[in-house]
Amino acid sequence: MPEPEPAEWPLQGLDVPALKAGGWQPMPFAEFVLKIHGRCNLACDYCYVYESADQTWRTRPTAMAPEVLAATTARVAEHVSDHLLEDVSIVLHGGEPLLAGEAAIAGAVEQFRAAMPPPCDVEVSIQTNGVLLTDAMLAMLDEHDVGVSVSLDGDRDGHDRHRLRANGRGSHSGVMRGLNRLAGSHRRLYRGLLCTVDLDNDPIRTYEALLETGPPRIDFLLPHGTWSAPPPRRPVEGGGTPYAEWLITVFDRWYHTPRKETGVRMFEEIMNVLLGGQSQSENVGLSPVAMLVVDTDGTLQQVDSLKTSYAGAPETGLNVFDHSFDEALWHPGVVARQIGRAALAPTCETCGVRDICGGGAYAHRYREGSGYLNPSVYCPDLMKLIEHIGRTLQRDLARAQPTRSN
Repeated sequence: MPEPEPAEWPLQGLDVPALKAGGWQPMPFAEFVLKIHGRCNLACDYCYVYESADQTWRTRPTAMAPEVLAATTARVAEHVSDHLLEDVSIVLHGGEPLLAGEAAIAGAVEQFRAAMPPPCDVEVSIQTNGVLLTDAMLAMLDEHDVGVSVSLDGDRDGHDRHRLRANGRGSHSGVMRGLNRLAGSHRRLYRGLLCTVDLDNDPIRTYEALLETGPPRIDFLLPHGTWSAPPPRRPVEGGGTPYAEWLITVFDRWYHTPRKETGVRMFEEIMNVLLGGQSQSENVGLSPVAMLVVDTDGTLQQVDSLKTSYAGAPETGLNVFDHSFDEALWHPGVVARQIGRAALAPTCETCGVRDICGGGAYAHRYREGSGYLNPSVYCPDLMKLIEHIGRTLQRDLARAQPTRSN
């Protein structure tokens, strides 16, 4: 597939040969997202796969063919051997990956685990909307030790505002049936919930609804948008911080709960970086992103959320049949997400929260004409949220310091 247009930064302007000549080396991929099924049984109106500027899903196979899976497995094993990796993560994705069926999913998991050279450990998980989490499906996932994360946007009203079936009916009841099965006899597989922030939903009601099944972790996601196509009610010329205010309300409720049995990834990652640690999230901090997507046709792609930028934005022009994963490591889009501060916009350099924010989610930096060399479209919100969390930590750390006697 030809390189996408328009050719903006980093496709144009990032000097990868100069980085290589100067001794810089990319971090090997350790997370592989497999699009084992390219269609979905829901019709969520904010979906970045089906409702965004990139519509390439229409021309791709419905499901990953056996030969694509075999080639992908061989490439992952090759990458593991070449870089002596001790653990990798395989994420089964879509579309809705459970549409692939029990036999296909079980076969894929077995194939990957059998192919990895020792002592590499393979962690397999699946990201699902939860509707197809039947007893039989969960029994298969349990047998093959596949972790499960589910998308849920809060209570019935909040969830069903956007996460609809093709006939326009809400999906909340179906998701909750699956979630209750997962959180019951298959709880060991439960990895957590993904929730897209909706300013029309009450933050506390949303958070409390998410807690109902006792998830080990909640991942709040900002709606995908760019400077050229802003997120809902995110003013591009300043004028408020609605997403920060929503998230701060949840943070205060979560942080001041004496016993936090459910982690909130965004908050924990920000706190970790503020305290001097390394981020494990691609949306916080400056840690290198070491993830690659394989679509149903075997093409190698960057993160899916780039589909919100322009048609073809995630494409690398590479595929599992003709190219090694090491070749993908040198694609400008991959390099840009591994070089830390060097990939930030000039306006980010003097920002007080630069190293914590890390420029925000890469997809949210896009502006037509300058590509991804911009601050996040959520810049004011991120700054306010990080500063609030920072003040909270400083206050509590100060209280914990022993009082000096005269």
